[in-house]
Amino acid sequence: MDTFLFTSESVNEGHPDKLCDQISDAVLDACLERDPESKVACEACCKGDLVMVFGEISCKGESVNYERIVRETCREIGFVSEAMGLDSDNCKVLVNIEPQSPEIAHGVHGHFSKKPEEIGAGDQGHMFGYATDETEELMPLTHVLATKLSARLTQVRKNGTCAWLGPDGKTQITVEYRNENGAMIPLRVHTVVISTQHEESVKLDQLAEELMQKVVMPVIPQKYLDDNTIFHFNPAGRWVLGGPRGDAGLTGRKIIIDTYGGWGAHGGGAFSGKDPSKVDRSGAYIVRQAAKSVVAAGLARRCIVQVSYAIGVPEPLSVFVDSYGTGTVTDAEILQIVKEAFDFRPGMIAISLDLKRGGNKRFQKTAAYGHFGRNDPDFTWEIVKPLKSPQKVKLAKPFPPRVSDIVRKANSIAFFSSSRNGIAIEALLNSPPPEEETPMHQSSSAGLSSS
Repeated sequence: MDTFLFTSESVNEGHPDKLCDQISDAVLDACLERDPESKVACEACCKGDLVMVFGEISCKGESVNYERIVRETCREIGFVSEAMGLDSDNCKVLVNIEPQSPEIAHGVHGHFSKKPEEIGAGDQGHMFGYATDETEELMPLTHVLATKLSARLTQVRKNGTCAWLGPDGKTQITVEYRNENGAMIPLRVHTVVISTQHEESVKLDQLAEELMQKVVMPVIPQKYLDDNTIFHFNPAGRWVLGGPRGDAGLTGRKIIIDTYGGWGAHGGGAFSGKDPSKVDRSGAYIVRQAAKSVVAAGLARRCIVQVSYAIGVPEPLSVFVDSYGTGTVTDAEILQIVKEAFDFRPGMIAISLDLKRGGNKRFQKTAAYGHFGRNDPDFTWEIVKPLKSPQKVKLAKPFPPRVSDIVRKANSIAFFSSSRNGIAIEALLNSPPPEEETPMHQSSSAGLSSS
């Protein structure tokens, strides 16, 4: 039986790049809460004791206190002292925000004069949506497990189970797969890598033991682990200096972690800090919904959907579908079904997915632990849309004008919830705790030795 290995990684919310993503989306939330028509392109960067917010924002209503947003976001993550990697109360914050370019405003939304169906794309570009039936989230298993491990690291840090953990950390999962006529069949977890910031007093043998018992075993289903699974815990050794003290951070540098862990494809555009007129974000969201709906409908076991745009033009330039040979109907038929069911015009995407609603960390929580595969009512693009059978779809001109249905309310348990301590991780981590007799697996990593 021919098999292959595939790897995906994730990072914690305290990773410097993810810190910047969360700041950018916290700014977006604040702007949309004040003015749903806000035009936001907000970037952030950090290094040492400096955080900078910059970009183009046009927002009516009460002025936004950018410095307060930066400090609150850093504090919620856990950056409360220089020892943690950043002191939220005493770090330097620089702000350089200007209004949206009037030329872009004129070409895209006509200075707010255009109807939703007339609003053009905020930029050119192409976006991909992907879905696979290998997990109940219809997401790649490598990505799901790496993401859940990162979320678990944050959970046990914040709830005191492993209080010695720092905010910064990274995870990586390698899975052995079999290709079954285009569908991906995960067989076993080949390798687990966790590198995490920790307190000065922690020894590496303690770190390895607690990560195995309190992070790995509650997350990875036992059926995927065997005696040959390899574990690397802090393989480079000690990691005390983390966060912006250890590395510089920048918005938009974790786009593969944000999406499908290297599966499918990526058009290159980042998501965080962008309002829905930016098709880098809204276009990627609608094609995820399309691909997920195709797989959920049983039209294919695996599907990728691409959409492309020209700046200022409402109608997409192209829509592409590939079922990797797993379709129960032809790809041409799936494409016609997708075109009939989804309105890819940016103004209509914003309505159908309710993307102008900010506040209550609606977008900030997308900026850590992935934008897709999340069981949260705010992630409206994860709602499966019923699709017509090929026999009921009428051939029509591409992208006929129509009014999209208002998105249905999701009857799902929140993936995250707000708390005084920031974003609390909940339903992502629903695996049962390991039984006491669960065996430990041997590791080949030097990082397991005590310091």
